Formats: sequence, C-alpha cells, structure tokens
Amino acid sequence: MRIRAGRPRRTLLAFGVAAAVVIPVSGAARPEIPAPAPAALGRVTAPALPAAYAANRANATEAARLAEGYGAAERAAALRAMAAPGRQFLAFDARGTGRTAEVLGDLAHADRVAVLVPGSDTSLDTYGRLRAGARALHARTGPRTAVVAWLGYETPGTVSPAVLTTGRADAAAPALRSFVDDLRGINAHARVSLLCHSYGSVVCAAGASGPRGLDVADIALYGSPGTGADRAADLRTPARIWAGRGAGDWIADVPHTSVGLFGATVGFGTDPVSDGFGARVFAAGDGGHSDYLKPGSPSLRNLARIARGDTTEVSRA
Repeated sequence: MRIRAGRPRRTLLAFGVAAAVVIPVSGAARPEIPAPAPAALGRVTAPALPAAYAANRANATEAARLAEGYGAAERAAALRAMAAPGRQFLAFDARGTGRTAEVLGDLAHADRVAVLVPGSDTSLDTYGRLRAGARALHARTGPRTAVVAWLGYETPGTVSPAVLTTGRADAAAPALRSFVDDLRGINAHARVSLLCHSYGSVVCAAGASGPRGLDVADIALYGSPGTGADRAADLRTPARIWAGRGAGDWIADVPHTSVGLFGATVGFGTDPVSDGFGARVFAAGDGGHSDYLKPGSPSLRNLARIARGDTTEVSRA
C-alpha cells in the first residue's frame, strides 16, 4: 500500500515538479555531438574479452575524432582518455549522453563481480566521478573481485521531472537484467552484487521487481530516495538487500512518500533505511550524498565488504 503524503509534503513535491519542468528547458535543445555507432560485438565470452576491449577503445578513438571536429573539445578529451591503452570497456556508446560499462580487474577469473549503478546527472561528461568511485572500490576489494562501472541507461537530471518518477528506472531495468545475464555468460561462477547509488537504487529495484527478477547475491542501496517498493521483501530477488545513508546526506530530507500529481506518481515510497522497509542497514558514516565511495570512509569499507561477500564483517547502523 502506498504511503499517503500530508499537505506539506504534497506542496514540496509539487514545487519540485514545477521547478524541474522549467529549469532544464534551455538544455533540451542542445544539438547532439556526433559519434559512431557502437562496435558490433555480439555476445561477449571470456576468451573474447580482449578483442571486445580493443574494439571499444577503437570506437572511443573514433568518437573523440568526431567530437574534436565538431568543436566539442571537453568531450573529445574525455573520450581520448577512455580510449587509452589498458581501459576495459565491455560496452561503449558515445552517442547522446553515453552508455558504458567499464571493467576494473580480471572479469573472466574473478570470484566476485560488483556492478556500480549510478544516479542522476551521470553521463560521458561527468563519467570521471563514477570511475573514481569504481577505482576506490576496486582498491578496497582486492584482485579476486572485479568492479564494473555501469552507465547503461539515460540518467535523469538532478533537477528534472524524470528524477521524481520511476520512468527512467523502468526503462533501464531490462538493460540491467540483460547485463547481469551477460556477466554470467562471461563468468558463470562469480557471485554478482549491485551497488546502487541515489536514483540508481530505483533502477536496481525496478530490475529486481520485473518478471524474472535479478539473480544476484547482494543489492546495496545507498543515498537512496526510495525504490518504488514498500518493503525489501517486495523485490523479486534472492539477494540480501542492504541500505545505508550518510549522516550528511541531503537525501534524508526528501519526502519518502509517493503521491499522484499531474497524472503521474511522484516519489518512491518507503525510506530504505527505515525499519519498515526491512533492509540490512549498514553504517555509512558522516558523509554527504557524493561521499559513499570516498577513500577511507566507513561507507566504502562496508560496500567493499558487501562486494567481496564478507557480509559478517559489515558494520551495522
């Protein structure tokens, strides 16, 4: 059953929708930077990983050339960095806001695979933040765990109507389920965990709530506005469900309700760190919304333990 919002919360959500409709209009008409179609890889297997990585680096090189010719110097520089020797992209598409899946570690032989699912305002132009978090996590998990930075959907803007509904998450869910299947085709014995930040937690919940669910070992929701589910038990997955929130995270002030406004359902329901949701709540320290994968933080230590499968060592909130 959905939680009914009181008048102040309805007013706050309505204001958020109205502001979100107005503010992003100026960016909507920006022309797209030209980019090539993704490399035609087919279904990638473990022996084919080196060839897939090489093909995606070549694609990034071509995308950088096109962006440079278009006059998009910053995008071109970012793409050249992605094309550098040693970068391992399992998927790469520089069109629009971008779709990528970058692997850190030895995916074919890892015992554990952790997939980072990012939240709003993540794109090729801001990708460095996602990669920095993936690198920090991989440094904590060790060589037997591969980390994948999965930018596999069009993330909503932080100030936009899309960030207030499950629409983008519902659209992303099939791609996330398919990606997990692809990982199993590459490494059938590895245990997979999903580490889902902010709006990414809505994506993970949508993936787990589908007809096939998500066959993963752990799902960690952090900095989450809610998931669209009332309880962890409503997610169709055998996974352990974790939740964490830093003491300095502004997301705590977002109304954890869902209401009908302007013909749409706005908001994501129960707070994942609340007793009523039923997740295993881990200690996340005093950090803010962007600090969960900050080196040295309690949240990073606990997320690394979840990713490694060392769940008895996770410190609880």
